[in-house]
Amino acid sequence: MSQPPRPAPSKPPAGKGQLHPRNRHQGRYDFAELIRAHPPLGQFLITNPYGKPSIDFADPLAVRVFNRALLEKDYGVRGWDIPDGYLCPPVPGRADYIHQLADLLAGSHDGLIPRGPGLCALDVGVGANCIYPLLGQHEYGWRFVGADIDPAALTNAAAILAANPTLGAQIELRQQADPQQIFHGLIGADERFDLTLCNPPFHASAAEAISGSQRKWKNLGRLDPKRALPTLNFGGQSNELHCEGGETAFLARMAQQSRDYAEQVFWFSSLVSKAANVAPLEARLRELGVSDLRVLGMSQGQKQSRLLAWTFLDKKQRRAWRKARWPG
Repeated sequence: MSQPPRPAPSKPPAGKGQLHPRNRHQGRYDFAELIRAHPPLGQFLITNPYGKPSIDFADPLAVRVFNRALLEKDYGVRGWDIPDGYLCPPVPGRADYIHQLADLLAGSHDGLIPRGPGLCALDVGVGANCIYPLLGQHEYGWRFVGADIDPAALTNAAAILAANPTLGAQIELRQQADPQQIFHGLIGADERFDLTLCNPPFHASAAEAISGSQRKWKNLGRLDPKRALPTLNFGGQSNELHCEGGETAFLARMAQQSRDYAEQVFWFSSLVSKAANVAPLEARLRELGVSDLRVLGMSQGQKQSRLLAWTFLDKKQRRAWRKARWPG
């Protein structure tokens, strides 16, 4: 049964390097508790240079098992896994996106976060990990449609949902047949989505993606020539990491195509990795006639990103949408 809407907590916004106030992953990880929830994590436990328990975040298998433990302990997700070489998402950062979207909805709903299966979100590029639908369904009870161009990714996501039938009952998977299309072929003529979300491919080529990972290792003090490190620190298939024109081209295409579904989506949104991409995208969206546009900062440790959200609905249309679809 869905929970009634509750006021969004009156906590200060997250500062630089801080997670959202409702994020479950504040502070240091309790590895003893994580191992109790998922004993296989114990074989990957190390002591970091500060004498604290940790895992080797340069080890893709360790990160996968760590994610599995986090999801099992904090979200009740069983049997989560991804195939070798697929993107392994940092769960705390993905949870922040979901909480930011909840606040965005609350801002249009008298400060109340609308919850329950009456709301539906479209995850563009759900991936093999299915992470956003799993988190959003658990935290707020929203329904999800997860879309991807990769049939193998969807097959794995379906296996995760089959292992979690309570969550899976509210999550539908769809394949995008045309890689050049983002919304066409996914959103039906009579469908309405309260949210769309996306973690776009950030790079223009495989070489650029590899270079980005090497910079991350160097920043973390792990670029040791004597040690064999993974090429990509969180893995990822080509379509997950890069596309022609990189993030700039992908987001420009998303902005343009969103105009065709102006009256069928309340809030469009996407992560934007590169700060320099925000201003041109804002300008293009204004040219396309958006009625509201938000840029929200997000951070996890040293990693900084931003969430861009936009709507074409005017205030009267938004009031009518809320009255028709949102509880409370």
